[in-house]
Amino acid sequence: MGISPVLWQFLIKWLHASALFPQEASTIAPYADALYFFLLGMTLTGLALVGALVFGFAIRYRKERHPVATQIEGSTLMEATWTIIPLAIFLVVFVWGALLYFRIYNPPANAMNVYIVGKQWMWKAEHPGGQHEINALHVPTGRPVQLTMISQDVFHSYSIPDFRVKREVVPGRYTTEWFQATTPGTYHLFCTQYCGTGHSVMIGEITAMTPDDYEKWVQSSTSGMSLAQNGERLFASLGCNSCHSGDAAARGPNLAGVYGSKLQLTDGSQVQATDAYLRDAILSPSQHVTAGYAPIMPTYQGQISEDGLIDLVEYIKSLQTNYRVQQTLVTAQSNQAAPTTPGVKP
Repeated sequence: MGISPVLWQFLIKWLHASALFPQEASTIAPYADALYFFLLGMTLTGLALVGALVFGFAIRYRKERHPVATQIEGSTLMEATWTIIPLAIFLVVFVWGALLYFRIYNPPANAMNVYIVGKQWMWKAEHPGGQHEINALHVPTGRPVQLTMISQDVFHSYSIPDFRVKREVVPGRYTTEWFQATTPGTYHLFCTQYCGTGHSVMIGEITAMTPDDYEKWVQSSTSGMSLAQNGERLFASLGCNSCHSGDAAARGPNLAGVYGSKLQLTDGSQVQATDAYLRDAILSPSQHVTAGYAPIMPTYQGQISEDGLIDLVEYIKSLQTNYRVQQTLVTAQSNQAAPTTPGVKP
């Protein structure tokens, strides 16, 4: 594009330093910026080239020099050139953008998961350890963080410009995005999908902290009950343990270790027990009947909030044995969570 790599890097750094462009504060940001600036450079190059040609032709073929129009025959070579070169550039951009898309929307297996619930007009973040935040999110630097998001009412969009991530948050379905913060600091959070009269106030802050500072924040912000423990209490209060006890004669499938496994359904299909599947199975059980069991589970549509569904999903994900499920049968009337398996961390 006529600009040396050193000058190009200097220009990018100057844009960030001059506050004309958001800061690069995540591992994905440089990759997103590289594609953006490539598109910007190609646009400016095309603008300059077309402008120069228009200006040059206007001078060369002005009326004074050519009072009578003359026929100019086409050139197959030129036509092929201005077709093939732009096509090649577009294909490069397509492949580049596709690779970037998969990089952004496929979180690493070791990512820390945080649930985000959007509603008019606020963001609620729920950490597995029981920490809850409104219009704020604390994350550690140097560690991938996955956001599992859902809306309680209308369409929203969770956008962190400094991290170069944005994802639609829709009702009735989990969507995910991930990032890894690189620089401690406070960054803006926006809803970029118009969601009603209070859309402009649906903002917040992302606080990236060093791992040590984050651990201190976690210890000082705990509510005393993890999401899984809250889900355990809800599981017992809804009577789920009576059918999902894990016994041979149980009327419902065994939930111990079900998360992440392949399930055979009565219609012959196979599904993987993901967060989204567990949520759907609770709300629409007749559409997700495990092979070997009757469709007797009632629907909980409209009876459990999105927060409650998150708690139940986290509880099911934490189950590795039937010990905890069976203990909830004994402690179903208690306000305390069932005791943990000896030697096993809940």
